[in-house]
Amino acid sequence: MTRYWPALFLILLLPKASLSGQIRGCTDRLALNYNASATLNDGSCRYNPANIKPMASLPLQGLLAETSGLIIWNDLLWTHNDNLDTNIYSVDTVRGSIVNTVPLANVENIDWEEISQDNEYVYIGDFGNNYGNRKDLKILRISKSSLTSGSPDIDTIGFSYSDQTDFEPADANQTDYDCEAFIVTDDSVFLFTKQWTGRKTGLYSLPKVPGTYIARLKEEYDVKGLITGSVFVATKGIVVLTGYSRTLDPFFFLLYDFEGNDFFSGNKRKLEINLPSHQIEGIASSDGIKYYATNEHFSFPPLINVSQKIHIFNLSSYLGNYAGLKIPCPDSEREHIISPVPVRNLLKIRSLPVMIPSPYALINLTGQVIVAGTLDSDESMIDVSGLSPGTYILRIGENNTHFYKLIKD
Repeated sequence: MTRYWPALFLILLLPKASLSGQIRGCTDRLALNYNASATLNDGSCRYNPANIKPMASLPLQGLLAETSGLIIWNDLLWTHNDNLDTNIYSVDTVRGSIVNTVPLANVENIDWEEISQDNEYVYIGDFGNNYGNRKDLKILRISKSSLTSGSPDIDTIGFSYSDQTDFEPADANQTDYDCEAFIVTDDSVFLFTKQWTGRKTGLYSLPKVPGTYIARLKEEYDVKGLITGSVFVATKGIVVLTGYSRTLDPFFFLLYDFEGNDFFSGNKRKLEINLPSHQIEGIASSDGIKYYATNEHFSFPPLINVSQKIHIFNLSSYLGNYAGLKIPCPDSEREHIISPVPVRNLLKIRSLPVMIPSPYALINLTGQVIVAGTLDSDESMIDVSGLSPGTYILRIGENNTHFYKLIKD
């Protein structure tokens, strides 16, 4: 009898990439460890630190001082408070003013922390759990058609956590079973918990139809912060979480190019937000590029008094190519991309991550260095508004030096 066991054993030992013809690795050109040969993203991408700021910020009315969740629907932002208020509010995206107030009858707001949606329903998460002792965690489901008719039709999805066995009240903000973020997919709800002690987030799943369920823990991920909001842009395959550190330094946590509902299997990138002491708790987007985020009022007299606002962000530099905008990216042939040319005020320089940090200098045609500094980010901005119109040379790097012609209007 012919024996095939040794050959079969060797085949089983071969990596999956060899069997399928796929090469596993980091497929994101914006990453430090980008592998141009990789055809299958293995989730290993690493990135330089990045810091962003909003394009604009709009004040919110005092009625929304405790805004705690956000969606975009019918060209309006919709939000709610996390106090006893049982209304939801639609908000103008241009001025930040309240357009409609919709009361939800016969429900209680114990601690509404998040709002989400699918094509047919709006969902509100009443699952704030600062002491870790709640046994009445739930999500309200409201049909969109009933909201537009003015008579909201509400049912309930109740749940408990699969791995929670201790319901004795903890000290305030000392539990890993608080939650302020969830998304809705075709058939499921996915919760991203706010772990006060672990600084991680637990990803739990449960059905999205009315009933009482056990939310199953899928995995934990170390986000090194407190997750307070989420948005799922299904058409682009993008999840963005928002949160903040213990010292109220807010951030976005980008998840993209993942497999199915394994949201942490793809690219994971943290963007620090230059809004100190802003307790950002809501985030929304319809296209995966332009994002709205809200912060609730926060005060720590006499040092801090931050009013409630909507902030608008453009993440095209980080998600544009993945979302299909085809934004030019640096590569092995173009280590830096300079725009706009000609330039009037701000010069944008996008660089390969491995080129950062790099010294730069703007030199006039007589050889005089007019401006000098260091590029310390994949995307850097240089203010040239004070330069006289004319032609300049931009020099980047020391040992591996690059030169670019620059026209200043």
